Amino acid sequence: MYPSHPVSTSKNPRKSALPLVDTLELAGKRVFLRVDLDAPVENGKIVDDTRIRAALPTIKHCLERGARLILAGHMGRPKGVEPACSLVPAGDAIAGHLKTEILLADDPVGDGPTKLARELRDGQILMLENLRFNEGEEKNDDAFARQLAAFAEIFVNDAFGACHRPFASTTGITTQLKTRAAGFQLAEELDALGRLLAAPKADFVAVLGGTRFADEISLFERMVGRAETIVAGGALGHMFLAAQGKRLGATPIETGHLRTAVELLSAAQKRGVEVLLPVDHLAAERAEADAASIHVPETDIPAGLIALDIGPRTQSAFRGRIEAARTVFWHGALGAAGWSRFATGTHTVGRAAAANDRFAFVLGDDALRAVSETGVGARISHLSTGGAASLEFIEGRDLPGLTALGWKRGT
Repeated sequence: MYPSHPVSTSKNPRKSALPLVDTLELAGKRVFLRVDLDAPVENGKIVDDTRIRAALPTIKHCLERGARLILAGHMGRPKGVEPACSLVPAGDAIAGHLKTEILLADDPVGDGPTKLARELRDGQILMLENLRFNEGEEKNDDAFARQLAAFAEIFVNDAFGACHRPFASTTGITTQLKTRAAGFQLAEELDALGRLLAAPKADFVAVLGGTRFADEISLFERMVGRAETIVAGGALGHMFLAAQGKRLGATPIETGHLRTAVELLSAAQKRGVEVLLPVDHLAAERAEADAASIHVPETDIPAGLIALDIGPRTQSAFRGRIEAARTVFWHGALGAAGWSRFATGTHTVGRAAAANDRFAFVLGDDALRAVSETGVGARISHLSTGGAASLEFIEGRDLPGLTALGWKRGT
């Protein structure tokens, strides 16, 4: 139980290809609202509430219209019941933002949450415990889906980040609850993705980094067909430099993918896509947060040094190209951005993406963290919380959670 305070007013969303929650009559109805609560926790507190805040407009809308709200989500990848993955911190965070009371069930299904759901009054919230505490969630188990559906009369999905897999709470439940709709955040995500994919190639800059080259291959291939320029840093940039025969000292390289890196650069060249790579580096003798930073003024890195960030010349070049763009897509840090000493390059990209009047789409935990740390989030067009779901959508895959709401690619 959390202290009770008034709820603030929410805004209406844009038009959507999906049925939206604001088209439904909610007063007095029990609404199962699937939200994305997978936020980082330290010492029992949410340390980055981006996903929590993204869910608030739909939650507020339901409360203000008298719904009896059942919130459901997951946190982490628990194997059974793991207290460290409890949704108590998420409940605390939501209650703090809304200044309202939340009831937290001890389990995702069972007699306890069933009793609490039946006793809900108009405008009250019940949060189920982590759905992944029950193996039926990720297995899309029919019996578990039926138990979830029994809580409510209406299903609303506002967890775009959980739409890329057929979970019980995103697809199975829709076989039982025929009145269903998308929440505002899911609709905003879909709208922003549509705008990104429809953007003209001219002055479209994709900034790609990350910690593993293999994770960026499909995204790079997709951006070659859409972007005029690809700015490559982090593991992606290092692999491309290695593919060009540059010496990278002790920087880790996924040697099994060198041939792929060569092929990707060749494909970009054939399509007339500019690929900007680092021309200098910030390196260290060891990959640790407190390691002394050493500026390497050239592309080649001396033996024994590890590249941990892009250098000042590279930062300037990347910033200039990004600031001149009309459309910016950014995924992945450009170095060891989790360590403040080596976060400058990634922060530079964040500030550049926020500069001037453009459509900027930022995706991925590392990029979102950099935006938060630099305080430029309000100037970014879209901060995506979709994670793997957004990546798969960009790569052209259909998402089961969207299909379950009646969405089809091209609508």
